[in-house]
Amino acid sequence: MSPSRSASSSTVSVILTVDDDPGVSRAVARDLRRRYGESYRIVRAESGESALDALRELKLRGDLVAVILADYRMPQMNGIEFLEQALDVYPGARRVLLTAYADTDAAIDAINVVDLDHYLLKPWDPPEEKLYPVLDDLLEAWRNSDYRPVPATKVVGHRWSARSSDVREFLARNQVPYRWYSADTPEGLRLLSAAGQDGQRLPLVITAEGNVLVEPEATELAAEVGLATTPTADFYDLVVIGGGPAGLGAAVYGASEGLRTVLVERSATGGQAGQSSRIENYLGFPDGVSGAQLTDRARRQAGKFGAEILTAREVTGLEVSGSARVVRFADGSAVAAHAVILATGVSYRQLEAPGTPDLTGCGVYYGSALTEAASCQGHDVYIVGGANSAGQAAMYLSRGAKSVTLLVRGGSLAASMSYYLIQQINEAENISVRTGTVVDAAHGSDHLEQLTLRDTESGNTELVDAQWMFVFIGAAPLTDWLDGSVLRDERGFILSGPDLTADGKPPASWELDRAPYHLETNIPGVFVAGDARAESAKRVASAVGEGAMAVMLVHRYLEQS
Repeated sequence: MSPSRSASSSTVSVILTVDDDPGVSRAVARDLRRRYGESYRIVRAESGESALDALRELKLRGDLVAVILADYRMPQMNGIEFLEQALDVYPGARRVLLTAYADTDAAIDAINVVDLDHYLLKPWDPPEEKLYPVLDDLLEAWRNSDYRPVPATKVVGHRWSARSSDVREFLARNQVPYRWYSADTPEGLRLLSAAGQDGQRLPLVITAEGNVLVEPEATELAAEVGLATTPTADFYDLVVIGGGPAGLGAAVYGASEGLRTVLVERSATGGQAGQSSRIENYLGFPDGVSGAQLTDRARRQAGKFGAEILTAREVTGLEVSGSARVVRFADGSAVAAHAVILATGVSYRQLEAPGTPDLTGCGVYYGSALTEAASCQGHDVYIVGGANSAGQAAMYLSRGAKSVTLLVRGGSLAASMSYYLIQQINEAENISVRTGTVVDAAHGSDHLEQLTLRDTESGNTELVDAQWMFVFIGAAPLTDWLDGSVLRDERGFILSGPDLTADGKPPASWELDRAPYHLETNIPGVFVAGDARAESAKRVASAVGEGAMAVMLVHRYLEQS
């Protein structure tokens, strides 16, 4: 069950219960409301996935979760697996497992796995004896603990506004809790008035400290909401450019192995993988993991080892100054290091169909735009693309959308999508796949209203009603800023190692006696990892592996310098 409440309500404390048996779920919620309904909001869910969605939405809104009760025997994701993922979202919430007598061994094991606070045997009747005393103690302990309630940033904007959408996506992807208010609602108007604004310049952002930002740029917004934007030093052992899986992997391994490391990201850590609703083929996560979860864990891990992470900093140049490698920023400042790892990743290519540029952010989105998923409930959604990212988005959005239609230029999904995703899509009743189909035009005044679709074989066109279109049409490397310094192939992907010596000779500018290392570019000490590398695998696991391998080669380079 998705949490909902009016925009004017204040931060609330929540007790969440999840059980796949509707009767049991209603009974637990009934008993909880009877005892705690006046002081806590009771949220119930009937699957681990829907409960995690509810927790993430509560997190973004800045609400507090005091206790989570989960049934052990749930399909797809049992109670322990759910609580392990819930820990990432609300680590301070008290955790309770509902078990049958036969499952007590599993419950005891869960004490070590998810730091379980208590397990309750079903049935819990009478609740006055078997349920309430336990929860009273847990709620008291939670109230007395440092659960750190986080005041939420407030965003006021237009529903169909590209800039408002960008700000919401920036905050969500950087794990900054916020509340959204449409400018034409009473609460939105009240906030505009309090900030002395007439609504002509939006979005308006009010930080948790009460600072007012009007149409903020990413750098200003990042600094005001507590994200680091300025390096603490002028010189490092290692600069990592890009915060996707390859960059985060390099930052974790670099910092953990004693290199003074700074990671520079232009928007939000995670890259394209960070926008994925569910990654199911990553080693060690048999039940899958969302891109946001994986990114948050990696970011915290890098920070634990001492890596600095700078957000909303655009890199515009790379220079050699003796043994130093100098990275220049768009604002004219610079930072230098012994070595650099380029992990800039790729971006989704833009649709060239008429109408799409004007409607981007107003019904047309590149990537998953998870902040818009809740608004797709009950609507028809179109997804353009046939690779894994498109399939993952289709599965995620299908849980609430009326229908999801995948538009694929090719003849089938098999050429670019993993087999497990194709199976899931085939089994989903509200997902359809239209192969050999492209978008010819997008139509709408202030937001997307219709699409013109064309059959690539017959040339026939069709006009369909559409308010939502998410685009995943291939990868373009973010490497134009390397012109004149780092060698790239005809598509812009960075050449390294063996690709630089295809004729058996190093590049003409190469001055060292040895050949370039495997991930080393034509500039000694500058390495590449992940999707930006020519002929890379374009998978999360390989990107993380290349980030780690690049650090190993950095050590080798430093030892011989």
